[in-house]
Amino acid sequence: MSTISLPTSLCDSTATELLALYRSGQASPLEATQAVLARIERLNPQLNAFCLVDADTALAAARASTARWQQGAPAGALDGVPVSIKDLILTRGWPTRRGSRTVDPNQAWDTDAPATARLREAGAVLLGKTTTPEFGCKGETNSPLTGITRNPWDLSRTPGGSSGGTAAAVAAGLGPLSVGTDGAGSVRIPAGFCGNVGLKPSFGRVPAYPLSPFGSVAHLGPHAMSVADAALMLNVLAQPDARDWTSLPPDGRDYRVGLDDGVRGLRIAYSPTLGYAKNVHPEVAAAVERAVQVLATLGAHIEAVDPGIADPLDICTGLWFLGASTVWSGLTPEQQAVADPDFRAEAELGQRLSALDVQQLNLRRGALGSQLRQFMQHFDLIATPTVAVPAFEARPAGHSPMDPVAMLGWTPFSYPFNLSQQPAITVPCGLTRDGLPIGLQLVGPMFGDALVLRAARAYESAHPAPRPPLARD
Repeated sequence: MSTISLPTSLCDSTATELLALYRSGQASPLEATQAVLARIERLNPQLNAFCLVDADTALAAARASTARWQQGAPAGALDGVPVSIKDLILTRGWPTRRGSRTVDPNQAWDTDAPATARLREAGAVLLGKTTTPEFGCKGETNSPLTGITRNPWDLSRTPGGSSGGTAAAVAAGLGPLSVGTDGAGSVRIPAGFCGNVGLKPSFGRVPAYPLSPFGSVAHLGPHAMSVADAALMLNVLAQPDARDWTSLPPDGRDYRVGLDDGVRGLRIAYSPTLGYAKNVHPEVAAAVERAVQVLATLGAHIEAVDPGIADPLDICTGLWFLGASTVWSGLTPEQQAVADPDFRAEAELGQRLSALDVQQLNLRRGALGSQLRQFMQHFDLIATPTVAVPAFEARPAGHSPMDPVAMLGWTPFSYPFNLSQQPAITVPCGLTRDGLPIGLQLVGPMFGDALVLRAARAYESAHPAPRPPLARD
């Protein structure tokens, strides 16, 4: 690998590239961490991607990692790589406020969630916590606690949500890796809006603790600058943790193996609307069609076909509002008084659901999952847009009335695959005339995590993604 200039260009290196530099002695974890912290100091006031930065702890970890590399004894697969953690995920020593003024920061924070624990064990340098809307409740990242998070491609636009701080950080070079959560698209929406790779693995592939109050639609997954980085990070995150009784048994797989095997011979169902999305932005539709044509030139067999499902928006939002109502019922009146008005509105909608309503939603979800599993017997992958629209205006919490369409109507391609629990990845596939990223979503069969990574890597290799202007030093 050719020498790169130090130190600021280290911020634009992928995790895979950083590890190669550490191995060759061309750069150290301390140099990389110093560069990233300097860029955070410069850009975070504009982006509001981090709600907590712990430079002293990060530098101490980077020095220890540098010493290990100098001794030829790295501690794990991510030793010395700067990583951030979404502020829904418990991290020992730091408050996890979940974007909410209802959470008291002055309490014992002595537990790592499984994802945090695995990253720490792998030697990652933890930088801090990234912003989220209150309890991850929406596809924009704003909250009364942390304000508005912005998109590094255009500061007037949202980075999406709920992993908006995570996506903005990775896009701007504020650490090459970050952990997000995805309950209705919350990894893929912001990754699509910010021009990153975002993976929602099969449900249970990445253990969680505590389990989400929003139930089994909630996944954890990597945000990264490249597909190879996402595979590397999944290797770490997918390690077992007994605290999550819903997690999958470890498969012992190295997700980097076979990553460059291409898509020749794969059967891909190209579904530009999933049969029901009526308002796909024309530039998004055109870019995704071009991306699918690229996959065809690489040898994939493309068939334009819909999976035959009805729009499950009301199933997803009904179950989501039920989770919001559950959290809301555990808050005191004083806490409720300082909550995000959007979260309050979701909880009130959830309170209207009867036990029979919930049972019917779950039965309809089961029928949807069965239909998609049967469809996947005929195809290896489904290709769709990631989000129906480019990133829209960044707005404050409570900017408009909350209902299912306002919450998720503009992202009709994400939530079906939370309900079905299938793996889905977004990879950048172009820019609008206004210079905003567009994402291609590739959905695999249940447990087909390696397949979606492989297909995304094939596309990425043929169509490298640009970096946002804000990230240039």
